[in-house]
Amino acid sequence: MKMNERKLKDELEKRLKKEGRTFTYDRNKEVLRIENTASGKGIDISLPGIVAKWHDQKDKAIDEVVYYAEEALVVMNREQSVAGSEKNIFPVIRSTSFPVESEDGNKFLTDEHTAETRIYYALDLGKTYRLIDEQFIQKEGLDPGEIREMARFNVRSLPTSMKKDEVAGNDFYFLNTNDGYDASRILNEKFLEETSKNIKGDMAVAVPHQDVLIIADLRNEVGYDVLAQMTMSFFTNGLVPITALSFMYENGKLEPIFIMGKNKRMDDGKGKKT
Repeated sequence: MKMNERKLKDELEKRLKKEGRTFTYDRNKEVLRIENTASGKGIDISLPGIVAKWHDQKDKAIDEVVYYAEEALVVMNREQSVAGSEKNIFPVIRSTSFPVESEDGNKFLTDEHTAETRIYYALDLGKTYRLIDEQFIQKEGLDPGEIREMARFNVRSLPTSMKKDEVAGNDFYFLNTNDGYDASRILNEKFLEETSKNIKGDMAVAVPHQDVLIIADLRNEVGYDVLAQMTMSFFTNGLVPITALSFMYENGKLEPIFIMGKNKRMDDGKGKKT
């Protein structure tokens, strides 16, 4: 274990230590697990990504992890219910490498999205949320179709104001409200369609982590390189990274693209040139 990771592990244990909690460290995966002893429920924290963020953000990176870990551990000990909280159900975007079931084997409610992303569904709990799984659906007597419908309706109600930046003749728009569902706006089809009407070049969309949505109006080849560098930077610094790839948006469809150096675009991994 590297010295920085050792220090990070010790710091997290010190700041999150409470009666009724246990800590275990998987050296091979470089993951610190924190559990509530009574329930056996807990969270896994991957250390390498936080160490990388620490080089840029210092203590802010650790503060952020401690905050979200504390909120998640507290919420795990509470009973949650959808009744009366229908407006708090939202879709969340995750990488296709994200687990499709909880630690105790309950499958999450999911839908396919793109080759790089998958849709999950969450019950917002204020400062954190819980992913909805099959056991929770059965306990609450819910219909998966209704959950999907409520989530899609709720995400369309979220604000979509963006900040704009211009680089080398290309326009980049950033949606970053930090409400936990910035990337989820990619599922607001009406929002994407309306935005596309004002795009003069090629429209690309990126969701490098859960707290940002990037829309690019690419008018020259330099724009593609800028988007690739920008997306990778957000991806490596995000608390919940999703994908470093971008998507071309055309006729309501999203297609992943690989942007290599020297302004070259490659196929999307399915043999299709993009």
